[in-house]
Amino acid sequence: MILLSFDIEEFDMPLEYNGEIPLDEQLAVSRKGLQNILRILKENDIKATFFSTVVFAENNKDLVQQLLSEGHELASHTWFHSDFKEEHLATSKQELEKLFDTKVIGLRMPRMMAVSEDAVSNAGYFYNSSINPTYLPGRYNNFTVSRQPFWQKKSLQFPASVSTIFRIPLFWLSFHNFPLSVYKLLSKLSINSTGFLNIYFHPWEFADISNPKYKLPGFTFKNTAEAMESRFDDFIKWAKKNNYQFSTIREFLEDWTQKNKN
Repeated sequence: MILLSFDIEEFDMPLEYNGEIPLDEQLAVSRKGLQNILRILKENDIKATFFSTVVFAENNKDLVQQLLSEGHELASHTWFHSDFKEEHLATSKQELEKLFDTKVIGLRMPRMMAVSEDAVSNAGYFYNSSINPTYLPGRYNNFTVSRQPFWQKKSLQFPASVSTIFRIPLFWLSFHNFPLSVYKLLSKLSINSTGFLNIYFHPWEFADISNPKYKLPGFTFKNTAEAMESRFDDFIKWAKKNNYQFSTIREFLEDWTQKNKN
């Protein structure tokens, strides 16, 4: 089973590198990318999960309504992408549910930030997919965390997928920078080991983010825009050829919970 997810958010990454990008441009870049993602998913008839900030959702209601109407899952990426307060856990969930008349049960913290599991449970989330079980310098050290779903307080932790050896993260950066054949092999080995592949991307990867004013290092925008669309479509077709199934995280974890009651 392959679980595709997308963190739909303000494209504020240039600010981390002292680049220039106003909020309206951040939203426009991500909007363009999300349109490309929805098109590819529809063409391939597969479902995915979208973790949205409230800021992005309230400025792109039509696209969020579209993804819901096409059978995808909406989950929370908190309120803002670059500003977090613990109360945003509950308020972002409530606002997304109010805006789109849907039940929000999943959370992913921006930049996989650590968060109080008591607060996550108290906010009413069924699952939290905010752990990458690997070591990423300057971000997190989760090298000993389980690669399988596990309960923490009242919420189910659903770690992102990594390779079976050395725990190489199979996230967006490796998808862009590894040869696609290598990424496919690591994905296959991970699925064989855990039974699933939980990988995440962002809408701005499917847009042109090579503008010099963003001051992004080359590894962040390698194989983005049309190259990303092509690689992503290729990956989906490879997965289907290998008889892998696709699902929303909600459906997968609800099924996993039923099978692991005891």
